[in-house]
Amino acid sequence: MSCSSSSASEDDEDFDSYRKGGYHAVRVGDSFASGRFIAQRKLGWGQFSTVWLAYDTQTSKYVALKIQKSAPEFVQAALHEIEILSALTENDPKNEKCVVQLVDHFKHRGPNGQHLCMVLEFLGDSILHLIRYNRYKGLNLYKVREVCKCILIGLDYIHRELRIIHTDLKPENILLMSTVNPSKDPIRSNTAPILERPEGSLAGGGAVNVIEKKLKQRARRAVAKIAAERRGMIGGCAPEVKPERCLDGIDFRCKIVDLGNACWAKPGPGFSEDEDHLALMMELLGKMPKKIATGGGRSKDYFDRHGDLKRIRRLKHSSLSRLLIDKFKYSETDAREFAEFLNPILDFDPEKRPTAQQCLQHPWLCQTAAKTAAEKSNS
Repeated sequence: MSCSSSSASEDDEDFDSYRKGGYHAVRVGDSFASGRFIAQRKLGWGQFSTVWLAYDTQTSKYVALKIQKSAPEFVQAALHEIEILSALTENDPKNEKCVVQLVDHFKHRGPNGQHLCMVLEFLGDSILHLIRYNRYKGLNLYKVREVCKCILIGLDYIHRELRIIHTDLKPENILLMSTVNPSKDPIRSNTAPILERPEGSLAGGGAVNVIEKKLKQRARRAVAKIAAERRGMIGGCAPEVKPERCLDGIDFRCKIVDLGNACWAKPGPGFSEDEDHLALMMELLGKMPKKIATGGGRSKDYFDRHGDLKRIRRLKHSSLSRLLIDKFKYSETDAREFAEFLNPILDFDPEKRPTAQQCLQHPWLCQTAAKTAAEKSNS
């Protein structure tokens, strides 16, 4: 979790981790870096850190404050991430490469030790949050194109220009430029910044009152769920179908975030996926070339000398376009065009895969403005 407006999980972090070497307990209104940054509300958490919306009194802007656990291993991880983020930010002075920017970093001493803190630009919700908000209904292709373009611009930048590998690219690590819900955006909601600690505010971790509050919330949700189920049974009718969400007005520009697991590019042969993963790949993409299958450091664990899986013999072969049609209800034309874009990216041979720069030139991303406008009008 790096700078999103939505939490990394519906559950709170482990309160037992608010101890020596663990999380720093934050209260609304707490100040950092000699009073420059003031905590507003918690945005989320990860295994290494908590993330807070903060107000920058120096620039009068909102930022995301990432506070690392204080144990030495977490400090080293933070130093590595700061090194990566600093390089990405310094080489993108115009902030146009679709990768999150580092605003500042500093050390903060608290009861649990000294914590490295990163200040990042405040962004919106993750693509995962958007998918859930849309109730897993999928997005129109013109919106998918916009997201793909941003991701590829970011990947082209970190791969080709800086030789960095993200290693953890997934929907929760792609953040929209703004929030799905305007009320969650401190600027669009016209929320006045908190400049001092409110009376009676509670710690963000360890306090007994916080644990009690969380338990009460869970109990209320459980009671509400049971009541809803009973109403459905008594009424003798199916549960209410929730209406589809409206995605109009959502800005689909996005940025790549969370470089905590990123590394500088270096050669490293070998496979790390298990046999099920390999089988799924081959069912969708065809048989892996023998040279690729038998050329890895752990190839003998999975493949025979002919390049076939040792223990999984019966594969149900399909195609990417057929998957898009059958599972995701794409039209024949849309499925074919999208598959033509994706298939080269998924080639088993790394040397044959296009770079992010080459992907940006693909016809699928270069559809005419007229076609894009037509799709948008039908959304």
